[in-house]
Amino acid sequence: MKVFGLFIVGVLLFISCPSLAVISKNIDITDVITKEDFSKYRNVADFIDSSPKVTIIVKPEAIDIAEYGSEVVKSLTGSDCDRDGVMDSNEKCNAVYYKLWMKYER
Repeated sequence: MKVFGLFIVGVLLFISCPSLAVISKNIDITDVITKEDFSKYRNVADFIDSSPKVTIIVKPEAIDIAEYGSEVVKSLTGSDCDRDGVMDSNEKCNAVYYKLWMKYER
């Protein structure tokens, strides 16, 4: 029963994530985070930790299927540093932080 519940949650997340990303693709991060907000971050790690979290569904590996069955759903959660609804890599988060840092002349 738990696997079925996880499957349903996974499907719902899978359906909602792409639609949110399409709606908010053209957001300029400097319009979202003000100078006052940005000054609250101590460093880039604090900025990444404070960013909204995004969960994506990924294909389960063979070991996951063997352990939990064929209906297993696997997800990853990460930071959305540029607030576009898509999980960002560490490099992308660093670039967003640098852009804000350059704009607000830290």
